[in-house]
Amino acid sequence: MVSKLEGKVAIITGASSGIGEATAIALAAEGAKVVIAARRVERLEAVAKQIIDHGGQALSIVSDITDEAQAKNVIQKAHAEFGHIDILVNNAGISFPGRIENADPSNWRKMIDINVLALMYTTHIALPIFKAQKSGHIVNISSVAGRIARAGMAGYNVTKWGVNAFSEALRQEVYQDNIRVTIIEPGLVETEIDQHITDVVAKQEIEARRKAITPLQSEDIAAAIVYAVSQPQHVNVNEILIRPTQQDR
Repeated sequence: MVSKLEGKVAIITGASSGIGEATAIALAAEGAKVVIAARRVERLEAVAKQIIDHGGQALSIVSDITDEAQAKNVIQKAHAEFGHIDILVNNAGISFPGRIENADPSNWRKMIDINVLALMYTTHIALPIFKAQKSGHIVNISSVAGRIARAGMAGYNVTKWGVNAFSEALRQEVYQDNIRVTIIEPGLVETEIDQHITDVVAKQEIEARRKAITPLQSEDIAAAIVYAVSQPQHVNVNEILIRPTQQDR
């Protein structure tokens, strides 16, 4: 039986842990050759080894894609190695929740750099390749926070609403080139994202919310991505909103 993604090449950013790691493993399990990008060398190499040990193909590229030149290098290296690119999963992201009044503006800049600009860079660089191929699928990892604003999440809301707006505008620009665009909007997921929170009160609030329910696992989001990218070419799953059953909003 042929795997769903046999012969496809997928790039996944932020692939050293969490949703990115789970997505790389899931896509490889379906036959895709995966190009994984992240900043942490040892973690990235461990993911690549796991995929290769299970019979998959993985190319790891250590990079900080908030640097446009490094983002370009990821796309170009992947294309040079495999001759084509079929899927780009823009997963790299970070969250610094906290009230606006108490915020550290440098954290706003970090979120915009990683959550928005890095995603825009990789998309911009990949588009000429997709257009020349007359095919391609861009999957942007957004969030429930890209739909619903809430107190204490303003900076993160800004970035994820931006991802949603960018993705829909992109879809309208590229559909005639047979390029698909999907937004994945997870609710609370059990990942390392909370480890970066610097606001003590905000961290306590997020941890309390997470402990009060059974959160999603990274593999749950990876499964949604596999579903979207393995649909027939004439099907574009534009948006998947996925919450834990016990999450209210």
